[in-house]
Amino acid sequence: MTDIQPPYGDLVLPCLDEADALPWVLARIPEGWRPLVVDNGSTDGSADIARAHGATVVHEPRRGFGAACHAGLEAATAELVAFCDCDASLDPGELPRVAAPVRDGAADLVLARRRPVTRAAWPLHARAGNRALSRMVLGRTGVRLHDLGPMRVARRRPLLDLALTDRRSGYPLQTVVRAADAGWRIQETEVPYLPRTGVSKVTGTWRGTFQAVRDMRAVLR
Repeated sequence: MTDIQPPYGDLVLPCLDEADALPWVLARIPEGWRPLVVDNGSTDGSADIARAHGATVVHEPRRGFGAACHAGLEAATAELVAFCDCDASLDPGELPRVAAPVRDGAADLVLARRRPVTRAAWPLHARAGNRALSRMVLGRTGVRLHDLGPMRVARRRPLLDLALTDRRSGYPLQTVVRAADAGWRIQETEVPYLPRTGVSKVTGTWRGTFQAVRDMRAVLR
């Protein structure tokens, strides 16, 4: 039995110049989930588009993926909080299935393992970086994961209690590491991974991937 009643949760969508992707993403939000679009300094009108499609907009002037994620977490009020990239690479319609183990008390953190629908959806350099990080997570925590899960779900209060400090691309990894250190039950579930709309700000190039891996190594240290 679950103690969570509708609305089920808040969905944090970190956003930096995602005007082209937002209409599709917001149209796919399941009933009972409130979209929190965290604008991280967009110059393409993303915030206005988000409001026009019914989202709550949170402004985070400090640049960084982790800064945007944490601002969304602090703005959330629902018991369940989900995070999802805002580039149309992930379908928010998968949220009820991803969130179910947390909602039902079977897990404390669920990560959505990406299953690319085409080769173009997940370039070679990004896959290589992800494999390297998965090995580092196993060595540091003993938790065997295939993906850090750009879509993930947990309960709000325990997430805040992790006292996450990374404000760059290491934020998802720090979430996993501190959750593992706290004894959380961590699960993975597969979701389709689509070609993103626009250019990735983190892993769109080998250089960006290297920077992300370097940030995450710092978290593991």
